[in-house]
Amino acid sequence: MDPCEIEFLSEKELVSIIPNFSFDMIHLISGSVGPFRAGLPVKVPIWLAVNLKQQQKCRIINQDWMDADSLNEAKEEEKLSKLFTKMPSNHYMEEAQLLLNVASDDISDADRIKTAIKDIWDIRMSKLRTSIDAFLKSEGLHAKLDHLTAMEINSVRPLLPHALDQMLRIQTGGRATQSHYSGTSQ
Repeated sequence: MDPCEIEFLSEKELVSIIPNFSFDMIHLISGSVGPFRAGLPVKVPIWLAVNLKQQQKCRIINQDWMDADSLNEAKEEEKLSKLFTKMPSNHYMEEAQLLLNVASDDISDADRIKTAIKDIWDIRMSKLRTSIDAFLKSEGLHAKLDHLTAMEINSVRPLLPHALDQMLRIQTGGRATQSHYSGTSQ
């Protein structure tokens, strides 16, 4: 999967909006949403919330997990843990980016949330690179990737198979050379 496909999947997550219009229920392939009543919250997929916000037909309500203080706590927990911690959303980076790009005026502490999300991403990417480095140096055969999101896995996906292929070539080349020399010395 590429980042666009992962973002597409994250757009299916539900978010609450407050519409400034009234309309009956809308029947979509993924399910029904609505009815829309002006001033009353309703849950819709992120893609629809973004579209309605761009048309100035709603206000997006901040996701529960998108709180600057709780994100900073998650950041500190991530720093202190050797393992990856569970994120408040499986698509935290994509959701935050989508919502903050179109609705930063609706989301309180948008700048602090952006900073916290970026810090969490940086900490986790650093931890992931360190983990991969340790995995490659240990010549491991498998790794356990608990609590990584699809976007995080995707960010190292192009590198890892290439690195493992190179290690295999080095290992096989070393064995072939070693067996070649041991066979000729007898």
